Amino acid sequence: MVDALEFSSIPTPPEGFRSGFVGIVGRPNVGKSTLMNQLIGQKIAITSPVAQTTRNRLRGILTTDAAQIIFVDTPGIHKPHHELGKVLVHNARSAIAAVDVVLFVVDGSVPAGRGDQFIAELLAHQSPPVFLGLNKIDLRAEETATDIEASYHAIAEAHGWPVVQFSAVTEAGLPDLQTQLIAALEPGPYYYPPDLVTDQPERFIMGELIREQILHHTREEVPHSVAIAIDRVEESDTITRILATIHVERDSQKGILIGKRGAMLKMIGSAAREQMQKLITGKVYLELFVKVQPKWRQSRLRLAELGYEREEG
Repeated sequence: MVDALEFSSIPTPPEGFRSGFVGIVGRPNVGKSTLMNQLIGQKIAITSPVAQTTRNRLRGILTTDAAQIIFVDTPGIHKPHHELGKVLVHNARSAIAAVDVVLFVVDGSVPAGRGDQFIAELLAHQSPPVFLGLNKIDLRAEETATDIEASYHAIAEAHGWPVVQFSAVTEAGLPDLQTQLIAALEPGPYYYPPDLVTDQPERFIMGELIREQILHHTREEVPHSVAIAIDRVEESDTITRILATIHVERDSQKGILIGKRGAMLKMIGSAAREQMQKLITGKVYLELFVKVQPKWRQSRLRLAELGYEREEG
């Protein structure tokens, strides 16, 4: 499974090798996680049409013959409505100051909005160079393309930012984006072994794959009220047994997740296990439990217990 392994295998880089950290920022649901997965060439961040999918600062590592880019996928910057939201936005903003280059991703299928302007003003006061990335160009109607582009070019020109257009889904424009990002990095070392694609521990990835299936299979208020705790992982040569608890805030949400005669929970578990199977050697056994933790998103103690803490730099 993708995991942070031994760092003694880090080689000496060739002459002219470039490396650095690229922060991917933007509003919720503009395709940041999908973009990082495509650039890395492997799924390490969960994706969903539900906004605010990403909760943790997730690093994805792309190593080529010429460079190593550590992409930092951040939670969507939005107006928070609870303590969890405040933590997520704080962590996204602190990540901006800790990277070498910022890729400001917007939904290029619609004109720039107030949320984009807000983030642009935020980035204007930061020191890393910024690229404005227009994603979802495959969804843009031909008759509105000129006006949409103009709305974003106005933002970019006001701050002197280069503009790159691409589609994370179809991969159109991604080679050019990668080339421009590498050119913006300074010469540097390998920060991670060349074969590593993320620095996140496998338990984190397991929990995210479960949460992704909840996002896909449930609606209404359930997705944002869910946190996953991996309680136990037992590994042998032939099977990995995983026990996990899904935390929700209300009994009604627990009922939705379990479903009639346990059908929903079984569906979520089966789909999550299928995704885990792509990353784990041998068979995977996954057992899920659902527990009600009232108002966990408002409690700093509960947030810390579930892995959501304020990050600095």
